[in-house]
Amino acid sequence: MQKQQLWQRYKNLLYHDPELELSVDTSRINFPDGFFEEMEPRLQQAYQEMEALEQGAIANPDENRMVGHYWLRAPELAPEPALTEEIVSTLAAIKAFAASVHQGNIAAPDGHRFTDLLIIGIGGSALGPQFVADSLGGSRDLLRIWFFDNTDPDGMDKVISGIGAALKQTLAVVISKSGGTKETRNGMLEARQAFERAGLNFAAHAVAVTGSGSELDATASGESWLGVFPMWDWVGGRTSVTSAVGLLPAALQGIDVDRLLAGARACDEKTRSRVTRDNPAAVLALTWFHATQGKGARDMVLLPYKDRLLLFSRYLQQLIMESLGKELDRDGKQVLQGIAVYGNKGATDQHAYVQQLREGVHNFFVTFIEVLKDREGPSMEVEPGATSGDYLSGFFQGTRSALYEKGRESVTITVREISPASIGALIALYERAVGLYASLVNVNAYHQPGVEAGKKAAGAVLKLQGEIIEMLRRQPNREFTCEEMSMALARPEEVETTFMILRHLAANGDHGVAVAVKEKIWENKYRSKD
Repeated sequence: MQKQQLWQRYKNLLYHDPELELSVDTSRINFPDGFFEEMEPRLQQAYQEMEALEQGAIANPDENRMVGHYWLRAPELAPEPALTEEIVSTLAAIKAFAASVHQGNIAAPDGHRFTDLLIIGIGGSALGPQFVADSLGGSRDLLRIWFFDNTDPDGMDKVISGIGAALKQTLAVVISKSGGTKETRNGMLEARQAFERAGLNFAAHAVAVTGSGSELDATASGESWLGVFPMWDWVGGRTSVTSAVGLLPAALQGIDVDRLLAGARACDEKTRSRVTRDNPAAVLALTWFHATQGKGARDMVLLPYKDRLLLFSRYLQQLIMESLGKELDRDGKQVLQGIAVYGNKGATDQHAYVQQLREGVHNFFVTFIEVLKDREGPSMEVEPGATSGDYLSGFFQGTRSALYEKGRESVTITVREISPASIGALIALYERAVGLYASLVNVNAYHQPGVEAGKKAAGAVLKLQGEIIEMLRRQPNREFTCEEMSMALARPEEVETTFMILRHLAANGDHGVAVAVKEKIWENKYRSKD
């Protein structure tokens, strides 16, 4: 297609909203003739399902719960007045708590103001807050922010080391709906120990975001933590960033949460349109359907041309892959749905994997994120007539063109600048696109049975580990191979798991287990210490 033809196509297909200051360009997607018309009946059904969801229909039958993350930025839409009041009062409480911390009315036990903020969570309880913190944070942050987002001991040690002496002025926010999520529980216990090693009372530094009546709620109440904020069962983790999960850390960091919510609300209003070409989320959903043949046949490569959007691909990995990656559709038919998401940032990608994107295996489509404003204030010219930001824009345009020349499809989302409002709009745009696409391919976007299966399997491993440790302690100095151990436990089918547990135990001295090494690793002898 010639450049003049592409320009006409660009004008015909561009969605632009001056209020949102957001554009969606699908001109480099090769929609076949009649595609929009063919998909319109499915989209009208998707709009109807979305409207029912926002009105309080049971959208997750596995857990018999509603899905109401849209109410978080439009509380008046909640189906019950009590829910509306809860949302409004919680936001007011978040802002009041953050203001009290910033003013020093809620302070560290030594009387000094809190200077640092440690967020303890996993999955949606960390990815959303991390994305918002990284995209909107900076030198003007009112609290320096840190994260425990895994159960990796060395990773947690690194964070505590980075906080250093500021631990005594660090506020810890523990985020877990049930309070029983093991990664978050482990992070809380590790943080508690770090505070206690420093001679500090963890409870005097701690805040909880959790479900009413949860294990964490009981702990926080019993130990008189500084505060407890709600997580509602009608908000899923991957769509919780505009709840207390994301708003409390953001407010404490000093981010304008009202503008974040306003951006999300404005985008929600636009994406309720039943006129498909006027609905940017519907256009995105159609792009995904065409590019992946409605079956996840291609991966989504996210290329944001802005350092502040580096974590957007990680955030979208969970939102999209956990929502759409399903074995069964809503009728119980095996469909093996999903869209794989990966990405880094431009122009870094041009020195990484763009070579393969242009000339290698064609198993993807690209989403470019373009940000028009380079920085606050003027930029120097790095050569006559060009700034660093001009180069970034040039590299984006060049990569987009180079990929299209090779038949690689792409969609480009453009925002004027990175701000709380634009980040809120991007969050809302993708939340709605995921919901609409899920309807198009007939999967339930609001449950995650695969995640639960992994948790159960991990529990079985830890149960077996306990049996192994107990046997080694009961029989000191007796040596076992992994095969002998699994037979002695009457678990011969778990010999590989036994081997992996023993190998991990042997590398760590935490449980009083030593190892005598043989030539072949699976012939290692394991015994308890004297």
